[in-house]
Amino acid sequence: MDSPSAAGLHSSDMPRHSSHILELARKGAETRLQELRAEIAVLVKEFPHLAEQAGTAIGTAVGRTEAKVRRGVRRGRTMSAAARKAVSERMTKYWAARRRAAKE
Repeated sequence: MDSPSAAGLHSSDMPRHSSHILELARKGAETRLQELRAEIAVLVKEFPHLAEQAGTAIGTAVGRTEAKVRRGVRRGRTMSAAARKAVSERMTKYWAARRRAAKE
């Protein structure tokens, strides 16, 4: 008996589901999504520091706007002007050496 190849399959060969089944599947997916959002909300309440580390993905999942979530997320330390200048000088030397090496 020949098995159908992937090239030989057509959409007409696929089983068709009734609109009733598709509607039930959609309702089930919506219900599960609501359950997951509720679970995320509980976890965020119990572990707020983890939600802050995760950033916007969790915050927006529980209904907060992205801007509101970003305000709550801590930023890393910023470099001082002296540190930026030191990095700039170091990188200038680095790229000059790379250009010299490339010419040779």
